[in-house]
Amino acid sequence: QVHLVQSGGGLVQAGDSLTVSCAASGSNVSSVGMGWFRQPPRQDRKFVAGITSSSTTYYSDPVKGRFTISRDIAKNIVYLQMNSLKPEDTAVYYCRGAAAWGQGTQVTVSS
Repeated sequence: QVHLVQSGGGLVQAGDSLTVSCAASGSNVSSVGMGWFRQPPRQDRKFVAGITSSSTTYYSDPVKGRFTISRDIAKNIVYLQMNSLKPEDTAVYYCRGAAAWGQGTQVTVSS
């Protein structure tokens, strides 16, 4: 059974950078596709970024060019590096992989 534990997040100002992490157990992040989603206040959860088992990455339009998904195979961790953050990036961020969800991490961007 896959278990995903997130860390990082917090309160930053517009223009700042932040990284959220997702540590996996029960599955290798290199063998499955992993992704990040976010849920802004009073909105549905939406896709943000993904990385396939062959390391292809893809992003939603609102974050393309600002966010980077990556993984450390040795540590079995997937990261989401977020640059040039905007207030509209404020959301609870979730990692997803092997049919499991992380617990969610709050990211708040002040203007």
